[in-house]
Amino acid sequence: MTKAIIIDLPKIEDPRGNLSIIEEEINIPFKIERTYWIYDVPGGQVRGGHAFKAQQELIVALSGSFDVVVDDGKEKQTFSLNRSYYGLYIPPGFWRQMQNFSTNSLALVLSSTPFSEADYIRDYQDFLKAGRS
Repeated sequence: MTKAIIIDLPKIEDPRGNLSIIEEEINIPFKIERTYWIYDVPGGQVRGGHAFKAQQELIVALSGSFDVVVDDGKEKQTFSLNRSYYGLYIPPGFWRQMQNFSTNSLALVLSSTPFSEADYIRDYQDFLKAGRS
């Protein structure tokens, strides 16, 4: 995949409560190497603000809501995540930032790579230059 897209995750409805599933290389196009979550974000704060050279991600709002702004260097697109059965897939090479967190929101992030500082592009101007080369 070469663009950010919402992936509709399986949702099994049950009167006792619903269940959704994420299986690597089945529901998402990568093997999961790292999982982390973002929570207790103070009002008005922005998370992310970087791109990855190789890492792919799936971001899910397990609770509450937030927006993810995805930028390819030419165009920005905002995805509002507020359902736990939707995941935002972000391929490598896209700048992304998370904002507008609701109270008690919980963001789950599944990554295709272990943490590597060398994979990050943290300066937006460097990101723009990398896209032109």
